[in-house]
Amino acid sequence: MTIPDCTVRPSVTRHRRFVAAIVIDSIGTGVFVSVSMLYFLATTSLTLVQVGAALTTAGLLALPVGPLVGGLVDRYGAKPVLQAANLAQALGFAGYLIVGQTWQIAICAWLNSAGRAVFFGCYGATVTALAAPGQRERWFGLLGSVRNLGYALGGLLTAVAVSFGTHSVYAAIVVVNVLSYLTAFVLMRAVPNIRPEVGRRAAGGWGRVLRDLRYMSVVAHQLCFAISLFALNIAIPVYAVDVLGLPGWTAGAVFTLNTLMVGFAQGIIVGRLSGRIRSRVLVAGHACFATGYLLFFAADRVAALAPAIGVVLLGAISYTFGEIVGGPITSTVAAESAPDSLRGRYLALNQLAVSVAGAVAPAALSGLLSTGAAAIWLTLAGVSVLGATLATTIGKVVPAAQSHIGGA
Repeated sequence: MTIPDCTVRPSVTRHRRFVAAIVIDSIGTGVFVSVSMLYFLATTSLTLVQVGAALTTAGLLALPVGPLVGGLVDRYGAKPVLQAANLAQALGFAGYLIVGQTWQIAICAWLNSAGRAVFFGCYGATVTALAAPGQRERWFGLLGSVRNLGYALGGLLTAVAVSFGTHSVYAAIVVVNVLSYLTAFVLMRAVPNIRPEVGRRAAGGWGRVLRDLRYMSVVAHQLCFAISLFALNIAIPVYAVDVLGLPGWTAGAVFTLNTLMVGFAQGIIVGRLSGRIRSRVLVAGHACFATGYLLFFAADRVAALAPAIGVVLLGAISYTFGEIVGGPITSTVAAESAPDSLRGRYLALNQLAVSVAGAVAPAALSGLLSTGAAAIWLTLAGVSVLGATLATTIGKVVPAAQSHIGGA
């Protein structure tokens, strides 16, 4: 098999508005996501457990959105569905400005959870259609990089804003997020709407998707990988600030370090991995996650402030390498394992795993945090071991996972 040169950065000239929409969207998200739990704790009288329960309830109620989106993408194309997601999230975040009770957070968070599920359900189908075979890891890596650079900018703004700690500053963070989604909606108007030819649409429908047992193993692996991704937003900031008692800027520093590493290093590292077997790279990614979790656990045993901050940042670096090497490969395997006519449904099922992780993570991780450092970090290390085992399994049964990175 010929391995294309995967070290060449894909050209974005033809799709610059799509890339710009991703960047703008990610800046707004980065402004809020690193302090999502802290925001509600600062602006409402609710406890950590109550906020976690509200977000988990919203995530669970958003789960049915995924399958619906898959059928709409296969029928109408990804663009109009993606734009609807932008509007839903703009409305949901606007609601955060006035919430004060658990049920109000749940309603607004449902709009955001549903919109995010729709966005990523359409995102994979759009990137797969725009990118040529052999370049998809690079495209997912490139877009992951620009998204994380946007997150980094947003996280940097947040780190400065949170130091003031006033209600008006938190409100400004939410307003910036709302404006980012509205801007992304406008930019997406210029993106082509790619959909299957009429004669090739929906052959087999959901029955064919659910009978594909090999793809189910891909979905199970996605669930483990997604649980690790949610740890950054939910567990690590609260653990560093509220459990370890580190300065408030540590949460923003961890998030900014993560996004800068992904933003500047992901494209380079994916290029360097060209020719390597995808499933083996996924195993390495889970190993990096597990190492990061063990370092976070070790930080609880460090008494001095400066060394504890150093251990947390070292753990964040190892964790981030797991995201860097695993993210583009996981997305590519999920996309290339789906037939063109049913890619919307296949990727909606894969996104359902992400939505399940997002729904369960706030309550589960909050509960584990309340129990202690050993409970949360050893549990997450176990999730990483399971993810590595599943990566090995799909490497044996899923052709896209058996392929080499950059292979056409």
